[in-house]
Amino acid sequence: MALVSAKEMLEKARAGKYAVGQFNINNLEWTKSILQTAQELNAPVILGVSEGAGKYMTGFKTVADMVKAMIEGLNITVPVALHLDHGTYEGCYKCIEAGFSSIMFDGSHFPIEENVAKTKELIEVCAKKGLSLEAEVGAIGGEEDGVIGRGECADPDECKRIADLGVTMLAAGIGNIHGKYPADWTGLSFETLEKIKNKVGKMPLVLHGGTGIPTDMIKKAISLGVAKINVNTECQLAFQEATRKYIEEGKDLQGKGFDPRKLLAPGCQAIKDTVKEKMEIFGCINKA
Repeated sequence: MALVSAKEMLEKARAGKYAVGQFNINNLEWTKSILQTAQELNAPVILGVSEGAGKYMTGFKTVADMVKAMIEGLNITVPVALHLDHGTYEGCYKCIEAGFSSIMFDGSHFPIEENVAKTKELIEVCAKKGLSLEAEVGAIGGEEDGVIGRGECADPDECKRIADLGVTMLAAGIGNIHGKYPADWTGLSFETLEKIKNKVGKMPLVLHGGTGIPTDMIKKAISLGVAKINVNTECQLAFQEATRKYIEEGKDLQGKGFDPRKLLAPGCQAIKDTVKEKMEIFGCINKA
């Protein structure tokens, strides 16, 4: 199955009161683990790629070619979107050229007029190519590839202005944070989320920073229009812990070092387990 835009899967998710998971990929093993889990659970999935991860994997074209070949090689039949996460203006064009099926333009750090102008331009380009486009209003807390936000809540009127341009989905800051949540985190602002939902109507909303948000908050956010939830840190931590245990237990040491395929296997299984757990919470199993 070819890569698809995220538009149809998110419209279905919003109407069906569930969310599609975006899981960020960092290498071949992570990509394989996520795709296999989505196929096993018959769930649509979005593969997120930050600009830093794209650079690490030697460029966006390498990433797109790898994902397309893997979908064919693994006989993946569930809908898969390849999505640029928190893209710069320049990065969006690079991913469009490389063959991504979805992009996020993070213009949240620009003045609203410049954010609107750049978003409008990218909407026209994506529409011609059949790609989905995510926009952001209100910086998400924490750090993402050097972009630091304090977890500001978005202005519902600014959200409406961006949504009315014709974006596919809208990421609105509601107190969510990238990475691990601090002990003094006050939670999501559902008052803000509800105001945004009332302003943008049926526009699918996106919740970044899906790691560490309590299940009851996630389900309430879905009931208020969130149709896409991003998860990255939780997969990273699960992979790290499983790999650490494997090394500390000294398995596979035969005087020649570790077999890299065996070394990565526990971490890959941990990613699969994490993705499955999240998909169960999001309610997207058997929704492909």
